[in-house]
Amino acid sequence: MKRWIGAVSAALMVFAIAPAQAADKVVLMLNWYVYGEHAPFYYGKAKGIYAAEGIDLEIQEGRGSAATTQAVAAKTAAFGYVDVPTMMRAAIKGAPVIATGVLLQTSPMSAMGFADKNIRKPEDIKGKTVAITPADSMTQIWPLFLKKTGLKESEFQTVAGDGQTKLNAVINGQADLLLGYVMDQSMKIKDATGKDVYPIKFADYGINMVSSGIIANSDYVKANADLVRRFMSATTKAVEAAEKEPKAAAQSILDANPKGGKIDTLTQGFELTIPLYRTADTKSKRPFQVTDQNMTDSVNLMVEYGGLDAKAKDKPKAFYTNDYLPKSGS
Repeated sequence: MKRWIGAVSAALMVFAIAPAQAADKVVLMLNWYVYGEHAPFYYGKAKGIYAAEGIDLEIQEGRGSAATTQAVAAKTAAFGYVDVPTMMRAAIKGAPVIATGVLLQTSPMSAMGFADKNIRKPEDIKGKTVAITPADSMTQIWPLFLKKTGLKESEFQTVAGDGQTKLNAVINGQADLLLGYVMDQSMKIKDATGKDVYPIKFADYGINMVSSGIIANSDYVKANADLVRRFMSATTKAVEAAEKEPKAAAQSILDANPKGGKIDTLTQGFELTIPLYRTADTKSKRPFQVTDQNMTDSVNLMVEYGGLDAKAKDKPKAFYTNDYLPKSGS
């Protein structure tokens, strides 16, 4: 009897001192320097949501969706958070990347200016000056906005420059508006000036196109199906948790990166992001559950206005998958 107790005790001791299975180290590269839109990832890490799925998450800032897509294609980062239409352009040219979840299912694109200028509708753009960045995603879709709203290029002026030049043009009064994302450039202008910005949203005028989502290397997805499922499960839960606590989610950015912005505008920027998560068709679904129709419409728009190769219209499902997303309630 004593020998049996001793054996059991020894077995328990071995079990107790055996190391726990190491979490999978995962790098998520963002589309840009951190701003409010990124709050769920930091919140999910801070709240242990990724750790609960056996994931040791490292979040890296990016230098544009195209650069992040290249990093994911090269497996420098396991996952990327990028503008999905930008990823499509790379994929159609042979980059081995696919969206494993589309988070922003309504476009954040807009023409925005200081609220006190009272530019509230497309008609108000006439006679104004608009700052653009040539060849960026918004400038490519801008002609469609003009077509949808009946505006003509001859009815306003444009000035061109890179992202910072575009911001400075509005801040310094050289332009009345700029083309930007409702939760990004508007908050940068407010941080710099303290003044509110009003966006004329493209989506309000019938331009229905997806925006940001999670992407991964196609071969990586096939080789690491369980890890991809766990990552998408954790990220879905992180988004849902952040939606309920926007300020706490924004604060998690500053806890990880004290120079990542100001709490008020980070919170406001994230709050402006939340309505973009779902369309009328996905309002009752969990985050990332994009519809086939939304993706097909987005591909068609990109072919017509965004420089995407026409052959993309033959296989829109090649760009995304919902197979690794958690089911309802899981």
